[in-house]
Amino acid sequence: MIQSKELVAEADTSNIDTEDGVDDYFIKQFLRYEDYVYKEEIKTVQLHKEGWPLAEPIIELNTSEKIKLSFDDFDDKIANYSYTIIHCNSKWEDSELIPSDFINGFFENEILDYSHSFNTIQSYIHYNLIIPNEDMGIMISGNYILKVFEEGKPDVPILTKRFMVVESKVTVIPSVRKATLISDNNYKQEVDFVINHEGYSVMNPYGDLYVVIRQNGRWDNAISGLNPVFVRDNELIYDYDEDNVFNGGNEFRNFDFKSFRFQTEFIEKYEFDSLGNNVHLYPDKLRYFLRYTSHSDINGRFFIKNDEGDNSEVDADYAYVHFTLPYEAPMINGNIYILGGLTNWGFGIESRMKYNYKKFAYENVLYLKQGYYEYEYVYLEDEKKIGEAPLIEGSHYDTENEYSIFVYNTSPSQNYNSLIAVKKFSSRY
Repeated sequence: MIQSKELVAEADTSNIDTEDGVDDYFIKQFLRYEDYVYKEEIKTVQLHKEGWPLAEPIIELNTSEKIKLSFDDFDDKIANYSYTIIHCNSKWEDSELIPSDFINGFFENEILDYSHSFNTIQSYIHYNLIIPNEDMGIMISGNYILKVFEEGKPDVPILTKRFMVVESKVTVIPSVRKATLISDNNYKQEVDFVINHEGYSVMNPYGDLYVVIRQNGRWDNAISGLNPVFVRDNELIYDYDEDNVFNGGNEFRNFDFKSFRFQTEFIEKYEFDSLGNNVHLYPDKLRYFLRYTSHSDINGRFFIKNDEGDNSEVDADYAYVHFTLPYEAPMINGNIYILGGLTNWGFGIESRMKYNYKKFAYENVLYLKQGYYEYEYVYLEDEKKIGEAPLIEGSHYDTENEYSIFVYNTSPSQNYNSLIAVKKFSSRY
């Protein structure tokens, strides 16, 4: 059963919003150096450290650590999918190295691990891949794109996913506090940090290192290109008042449909019709005017689980999940999006809410595999690239967020940008 296009927006443009009249073929085939799905039948793409479903796909160079890719294909026939990896610079652009510079082994390989769904309304074929493997090793650190394509068609990707390989050379010591500026004090979080490079030569602290700070899984509001404010012995000190500040936001919303037999907290009802399973969430509330309330979350991630099954990879079913956000009038100069791992952290047609004038509410439907999901609503103004959550969700200094600091060596003395440190930490670190 393929999802109805009347209910669900086109998923093949899930990471970039488009308007009518744009060449659909170009949209699908253009290689993007980001998490992106190019084929409508491909769903639930996950990439994480092997054995740790909620861990990011970041592994240490020259260790036994691996990453696992998994995805579902709604096509009935088994496809001959192949994969390769592309090395990127610190800004996620092709580093223009030749494959032999970073791949040890075959440059392209087949995905041979697949299984048919079992006892599900939505039939699918589930694919798994572990890398590095005996056929493809990784020789250098840095940013990478994992590209999957049909055998013999390397220029026609079906999906791309980002991952990182780090060779830890320096130490990052972070601290998160209330924003220094009084006007931002109760709403924003300031991320200061020190890079200790004892034993690692940094000839030009203002040119040889490139730093990126990311909040949760978002790339749209990542801060990059900061230079140290102070240089002291083996320490580089990044202590800004404005340039390293993020909205605190709010804790993520969530819903749980690991079972269709039990109605969990935020689910109003389950329905089954000719198209399949439907999950109706209770209408969400605006939170910009509410006081902060603490609750545990997994910072926008999701995980797949069928409580009644033995192997959720192949026996978890799909459902149309209905979102509703009451709003007095539609936005004029922008749109509201569902943001989180469930939408690849992207602002696209699939994640964009549509305004229902009869109900005075924004609505959307996502076709999702059974499990636990987190999300938030983010407003994106037209022609802007950075979404704003406070308009819907509010913003509080107290909110628990996960931050990542990535440190790259961009010295001209080497022909690629190596990743020399990754530090992940909570705002309550």
